[in-house]
Amino acid sequence: MTAAANPPTIVQIGHGMVGHRFLEALADRRVPDRARVVVLCEEPRPAYDRVQLTSYFSGRTPDELSLVEAEFMTRHGIELHTGDPAVAIDRAARTVTARSGLTVTYDTLVLATGSYPFVPPVPGKDAEGCFVYRTIEDLLAIEEYAAGSRTGAVVGGGLLGLEAAGALKGLGLTTHVVEFAPRLMPVQVDEGGGEALRRTIEGMGVEVHTGVGTQEIVTGENGSVVAMNLSDGSVLDTDLVVFSAGVRPRDQLARECGLPVGERGGIVVDAQCRTPEDEHVYAIGECALAADGRVYGLVAPGYDMAETAAKAIAGETGGSFTGADTSTKLKLLGVDVASFGDAHGTTPGCLDVHYSDSRAGIYKKLVVGEDGTLLGGVLVGDADAYGMLRPLTGSVPPLAPEQLVLPSGAGAPAALGPSALPDDAVICNCLGVTKGAIRAAVTEHECTTVPEVKKCTKAGTGCGSCVKMLTTLVNEELEAGGITVDKGLCGCFVHTRAELYEIVRALRIASYAELLDQHGREEARGGEGCETCKPAVASIIASLAPTIGAGGYVLDGEQAALQDTNDHFLANLQKNGSYSIVPRVPGGEITPEKLIVIGEVARDFGLYTKITGGQRIDMFGARVDQLPLIWARLVDAGFESGHAYGKALRTVKSCVGRTWCRYGVQDSVRMAIDLELRYRGLRSPHKLKSAVSGCARECAEARGKDFGVIATSNGWNLYVGGNGGADPRHADLLAQDLSDAELIRLIDRFLMFYIRTADRLERTSAWLERIDGGLDHVRDVVVHDSLGICDELEALMADHVANYRDEWAETLNDPDRLRRFVSFVNAPDAPDPSVRFVPERDQIKPDLEILAGPTLPVRTLEGTPSA
Repeated sequence: MTAAANPPTIVQIGHGMVGHRFLEALADRRVPDRARVVVLCEEPRPAYDRVQLTSYFSGRTPDELSLVEAEFMTRHGIELHTGDPAVAIDRAARTVTARSGLTVTYDTLVLATGSYPFVPPVPGKDAEGCFVYRTIEDLLAIEEYAAGSRTGAVVGGGLLGLEAAGALKGLGLTTHVVEFAPRLMPVQVDEGGGEALRRTIEGMGVEVHTGVGTQEIVTGENGSVVAMNLSDGSVLDTDLVVFSAGVRPRDQLARECGLPVGERGGIVVDAQCRTPEDEHVYAIGECALAADGRVYGLVAPGYDMAETAAKAIAGETGGSFTGADTSTKLKLLGVDVASFGDAHGTTPGCLDVHYSDSRAGIYKKLVVGEDGTLLGGVLVGDADAYGMLRPLTGSVPPLAPEQLVLPSGAGAPAALGPSALPDDAVICNCLGVTKGAIRAAVTEHECTTVPEVKKCTKAGTGCGSCVKMLTTLVNEELEAGGITVDKGLCGCFVHTRAELYEIVRALRIASYAELLDQHGREEARGGEGCETCKPAVASIIASLAPTIGAGGYVLDGEQAALQDTNDHFLANLQKNGSYSIVPRVPGGEITPEKLIVIGEVARDFGLYTKITGGQRIDMFGARVDQLPLIWARLVDAGFESGHAYGKALRTVKSCVGRTWCRYGVQDSVRMAIDLELRYRGLRSPHKLKSAVSGCARECAEARGKDFGVIATSNGWNLYVGGNGGADPRHADLLAQDLSDAELIRLIDRFLMFYIRTADRLERTSAWLERIDGGLDHVRDVVVHDSLGICDELEALMADHVANYRDEWAETLNDPDRLRRFVSFVNAPDAPDPSVRFVPERDQIKPDLEILAGPTLPVRTLEGTPSA
């Protein structure tokens, strides 16, 4: 494309993940500098990460899901029209008309319309309570409707269906999955993998129905969903249905303007992603039928197509898209699932190698050729080796297949390091970045950190599953070049957090200033430190306070200046500047008298109240000057701080156990209370959550916690390293059939070993996957005392338990400590006027009008910036 007096116009219809990747590819080639680029987007917001859509229910906001870098559109002069989809294409006049009536003449048209959810043509499919799972708006609608629902059913057990099931479960609904195929994820995994996935998901409380179809959605008198009739004659009671039975190419605009489409849908394109019928029109992503006759529903092939089309439009030669690797790795309901290559073993003469551990929910299968060539595989429950195995597909690995399927930490991964991969091995499947390109970023482009390499190559900026491998490669390449890899905590210390922990413990250093002056980097000594190391060191000192004589109160002396906002006021800061208060309710057990006190406090101070997922009651909307007044009422009633603001133990959730439940085999409530009271206030690298289930039905969801306990007829099973947050992980079994004393002793050791060796802000889940030897090493240390430190770990925990003091009560008993709780230092009696509320559902919520920030700037056809 060359410059002209009247620059050509490129019109893109659709602005999803693939559409935005196309715009980035154009920008990389400076095409917007010499062409007008107009984007018509149906959704009310710019492109966002649809792969991570379910993380919205774990706390990620739509803005955090956005893929659009700040000022990207303005910087490149791209005209983005959100909420204004194209409704007609006139190929003869080369115009596109939008719903608003806007008509744009194009020289080049790019169709990036994606796909639409397939809804089976069953009676009742349009009833109130039926949804699809595709956009943020879909999620918002599901979230709102779920607030008045108890049971949800997902039609479809594929990738997106299981994501939807996880969302419904996270919203507190009893959840069912209905899949017509005989197994879950029939496209990606084989029968063995599907069965392993099913067992694990059912163990989380999601009921799975396979081999049955949906015959009818049954509605009640008000027209809303009440049940589903299934093809086997059974009836499933449900009041919310999510259809996730696959997608279809969104090719309607192409059909209407006479462009050829495939027999089963998809806009026909050639190897340059251009439509053979019209050289001015391209199609990319899920709406396109590629030159190999396939429609690709994964983001990585879509990105390849976006890159190919951008090259062709920019006038570059050599770019083509003739097919793609459909390998995938993801977490579904916290379960690692991966498939790559010929996962189903369709190659003539191929052989299978299997490893299965049904108790741990692990299934692995590798498909190999007769000559030992790795052809593909399926990994369920343990997909750590995916990053190494997928690039080796098509070659003979340096280890026997039998070794490659062994569990993580059993020997194979250590021998199969990144050095075994050829330079043409693709490390980032989303963006097609090879090992050679990553090495070149270090050796030729002088990148010295992982963020620099990500910026240079774009590796790791897609789904993120390759970041662990990327980090290893970058560090190995730096070390091979004689460059020392800086593993220090921050610019103030050359030591890691674990090393600083040992320094503080061994030398009994009770002051951040002393630690910085004696052990900080030369240039940092005598300074103020930074926002990375100050809270990390504060946490270390608080963890070791009884041992090193630092004092137990988190806001004494220098410690106060090291805390973040939440710890600084012993409460959680909310979006409008108010705070929330969460009193501890051990095990979720509470008396009527204490419930009445919480109700009276919330009423008297006008607070918003909500029951949390951790079986506690959260009160929102307190001004900072009101906090001590509220605490005084609660402390007088026997409550104490729930530490919802700290990197500490949050809660130990429990079911009712054998005391009330006919299935219970142990007293889970008593154990949960004992554990919460033992570990309350324990400062750690990251927050800690726990749960105790009274039987194998797992109602307390213990396997989604940092340490979880499940009752057996012989005692307790202890699981560790779980995480139900933005990056879910199923906890691993550490030990089983433990007595009460054995259980508490092992938890003591596990927690103190984690606190001692974890990195800053590292959850137990990430720590367990990172630490050398993984779970096996942790078991050797805390169960078998392989390092001879268990007595020391137990002593550290005993010091914590013996010296625990409630921070709310400590604050109330000291007038000097109370002085910090004012909105304005120079006007201590004045409330903060910016903390405002409006009514909602008989309670209050923040006044969103005064909180509304600027919207993403876009450019109109006349070129005038607008919000």
